[in-house]
Amino acid sequence: MRIESLLVHGAVDGDELTGAVNVPIYQTSTYKQEELGKNKGFEYSRTGNPTRDALEKTIALLEKGIGGLAFSSGMAAITAILSLFSSGDKIIIPSNLYGGTFRVIDKVFKNFNIHYEIVDFSRITDVKRLLENDKENARIKAVLIETPTNPLMDITDIEEISKLTKEYDVLTIVDNTFMSPYLQRPLEFGADIVVHSATKYLGGHSNVVAGLIAVKDKELMEKLHFIQNSTGGVLGPFDSFILLQGIKTLGVRLDRHNANAEKIAEFLGKSEYVTKIYYPGLKNSKGYEIHKKQASGFGGIISFVINEKIDYKKFLGSLKLITLGESLGGVESLICHPASMTHASIPYEIRQEVGIVDNLVRLSVGIENIDDLLEDLSNAFKESLV
Repeated sequence: MRIESLLVHGAVDGDELTGAVNVPIYQTSTYKQEELGKNKGFEYSRTGNPTRDALEKTIALLEKGIGGLAFSSGMAAITAILSLFSSGDKIIIPSNLYGGTFRVIDKVFKNFNIHYEIVDFSRITDVKRLLENDKENARIKAVLIETPTNPLMDITDIEEISKLTKEYDVLTIVDNTFMSPYLQRPLEFGADIVVHSATKYLGGHSNVVAGLIAVKDKELMEKLHFIQNSTGGVLGPFDSFILLQGIKTLGVRLDRHNANAEKIAEFLGKSEYVTKIYYPGLKNSKGYEIHKKQASGFGGIISFVINEKIDYKKFLGSLKLITLGESLGGVESLICHPASMTHASIPYEIRQEVGIVDNLVRLSVGIENIDDLLEDLSNAFKESLV
């Protein structure tokens, strides 16, 4: 079955008991046990819930893993993954990374003596050098990839990194939020764990906060399920139901996101008010060929730098259709200012070094009429001239 059909029907297609075409919301905390040690597969909803179970099986199916887990947020999912590691371990992270992920590594897990090192994953030789230098001590336990990265849209070759990490017995973790399994499936390219902020494209309607994990190794799945059950950051049944509904339309939504983003990138490329565009669909972008190899579309995220002809603060306030707000991946277009919003927790010096400058904005292109979006951007530029 092709992915468009898998999205609609999921891993659990409706309800066998009643014939309902949607998986029901099992809004219960506990379950009747027939006798000691005998139940119908569920005993307590932190450990397992039928609605959440359907969602977890669905993300595993879509990502082609052997199991999946659903969490109360993307950060809860990231936290569960980081909880695999022990005092003294080290993780390699990209030179630009979602601010919330950097914050939890730098401000929380560092307190448990879990360290990190920043590297540009586009330079495979740099990653190899780090792994080789660590070979004797074996402190590096994982590489954490975003591809494309947030917000500068850097591309990492998942297959090449995965081959390299396997040589050193290191996990490859890929945040696939920007692409979703509709466009990119990292497990097929050798990754060990895929994580999503399902709040974004998988949900798609800005009405749920959730995180999802998919893995391809049974032992790793058991470890992560133990962490999920022990720490308790699970997704509730109602939110699981909402997310299952969102996934059904992921394909048609992303087709429109892709189409709109390509036209907006073309518009911005011709604009006298934009000095730089970060978008993997540009043929002259550094990671274009790599991205084409591992993904079937370019996604709906565009970051761009506004030049000195425009007051960028006034520009953000002049948009009428496009909403200024955090998050991304919803049907509505959202624009944000990474330096003060999504990436404010990253130190100023690092932001400047990697390119998260004050006049950088990130646009999550929605599914509105493309002409309305282009008019909104054009009018906002004109109203914000210095």
